[in-house]
Amino acid sequence: MCGIAGALTIRDFTSYQQALSRMTRAIAHRGPDADGHWYDSEAGIALGHRRLSIIDLTEAGAQPMLSVSGRYVLVFNGEIYNHLKTRKQLEREQKAPAWRGHSDTETTLAAIEIWGLEKTLQASTGMFAIALWDRAERVLSLARDRIGEKPLYYGLQGGALLFASELKAIKQAPGFKGEINRDVLALYFQYNAVPDPYCIYHGLHKLQPGTILRISAEDVHKASLPEPQAYWSLVDICQRGLDNPFQGSAAEAVAELERLFAQSIAEQTIADVPLGAFLSGGVDSSAVVAMMQAQSSQRVKTFTIGFTEQGFNEAEYAKAVALHLGTEHHELMVSPQQAMAVIHNMARIFDEPFADNSQIPTFLVCKLARQHVTVSLSGDAGDELFGGYNSYRYARKIFQVKSQLPAWLWERAAAFIKSQPEQVWDRRLAWAGSLLPSQANGQRLHKLASLLSARSALAVFQGLNNQWPLESGLLAGSNPLITAYSPNFTGLPKGMNDANRMMALDILNYMPADILVKVDRAAMANSLETRMPLLDPRILEFSQSLPLAMKMRGGQGKWILRQLLYRRVPNTLIERPKTGFAIPLGAWLRGPLRSWGGALLSEQALAQSGLFNPQPVLQKWQQHQTGSHDWGTALWNILMLQAWLVENR
Repeated sequence: MCGIAGALTIRDFTSYQQALSRMTRAIAHRGPDADGHWYDSEAGIALGHRRLSIIDLTEAGAQPMLSVSGRYVLVFNGEIYNHLKTRKQLEREQKAPAWRGHSDTETTLAAIEIWGLEKTLQASTGMFAIALWDRAERVLSLARDRIGEKPLYYGLQGGALLFASELKAIKQAPGFKGEINRDVLALYFQYNAVPDPYCIYHGLHKLQPGTILRISAEDVHKASLPEPQAYWSLVDICQRGLDNPFQGSAAEAVAELERLFAQSIAEQTIADVPLGAFLSGGVDSSAVVAMMQAQSSQRVKTFTIGFTEQGFNEAEYAKAVALHLGTEHHELMVSPQQAMAVIHNMARIFDEPFADNSQIPTFLVCKLARQHVTVSLSGDAGDELFGGYNSYRYARKIFQVKSQLPAWLWERAAAFIKSQPEQVWDRRLAWAGSLLPSQANGQRLHKLASLLSARSALAVFQGLNNQWPLESGLLAGSNPLITAYSPNFTGLPKGMNDANRMMALDILNYMPADILVKVDRAAMANSLETRMPLLDPRILEFSQSLPLAMKMRGGQGKWILRQLLYRRVPNTLIERPKTGFAIPLGAWLRGPLRSWGGALLSEQALAQSGLFNPQPVLQKWQQHQTGSHDWGTALWNILMLQAWLVENR
């Protein structure tokens, strides 16, 4: 795990050469072990690298790295887990160079020289962001892994093509313009983050996962960049799964998942530094740790955190799983003061507005892990691959019930619900008492009414987690991108059922925009490498071939992953309601965070930003403070954007 930065320019190269050290210094947390630079003033190219040494700790693994022929120069962030297999293949083809060390960077560079970049990436299993300079063709290639585990920003600024792992580095370059792209704000409020390929700043972009962008000096001169080209496509994988569905029994499916999972774990536990795993006690992380411990002769180091507030502490479940598996378990009980102390750093750590409040416990568990290891495995992606989120079931159920009613009836029902304030419904529902579910309230009822106009289960799904829909009147001005950003919604194969479409949409959108950003930034801020065995492309492809009944069964998701886990961990240690990696945000905003939040959400502060119509925000803040509603998540969206604006003034 490292950080990369650089520039391709047609003028004033000296200023960019001088700026490169500032650019790499800005992302030193991503690679505290070494700082490397490479320049070609005639070609106008500067490449920088910050190194977190994981495999081959010697100078033989240092970057920027030149190929044996001298044609290619590479800076690389990430890990190629199957690089030893690639080495053996090159050796069988009698095309391997005389190896200088045993790093995956050297292997990748050798493969690129023989096979080319696209074929090498297709053969590689890993997470990566790459900048490759071809000295013969004078072309810079930027590439990103299949799902987007590793970040890569790029854009034309001040007459140069700039790129880096984080915006912090690009901000150090000459000619950087920090003009906010207001058009992406509606997307931010829909996804709790700015999704790929957009960026909060005009003129900058995120390279989309699974693509390669090739840029020449002529492109920079014309101030016009070509479109990235895909070397891998989830849509193709989904279609392949439809065309070639898994034909075996349920037992055979579990056995095949175990084989693929064991292979992924074996590859991802290769490191020349201490390694461990996050353990929440849930299905995904427990499955990862169970497989790690089964393959290891040493006790696996595991890490979890808990909160002192009742209802938000799952540390006891993780401890029980750790005790059963025999891991070397490390636990941190976090006080409200400890958690809130890091909130003020979130805007700086994440570079762009980012409003998934599980960023806080993620940062804290990464900080804990870094005290003991340099690499930690994570259970992320189990929900998206195997149907774990409740929203997959709720969206289908809501649309199914709606579809059984005449249009005039549900239209009138929605209008009637919205005609009464949420507080009125709260009183009526409280009067009904035990006749209704305990979580029924006016806020949820109004949410349901807003979803009754949806024309598909997918539209219900997209609306479930949208805290600030356009009709809320939150944003000042027009927001055209909210309707333009829909290629992943309609591009999936027609034969997919609704639940599998929802999972695929999360892999395409939610994973790279939210989950992977959260884990990467929280870990890298602590100079910790994280790895996700469930995102192995072989597991992902297998998941797309499975019938839905092997993912979701009996009102639960992740059926097949549970069966695999229960071979090593009793289900009594795992089965409990899904809560996620949550913090007591609502209570904190009424208590110790009230002063901080109130200052950022004051009418004056909101007006000063010029981005909002203050009234909807002030109304939610007041309702939250009185306790009539819990708007913690919705308010967190605004707070993180406001905090980011303050950090970047």
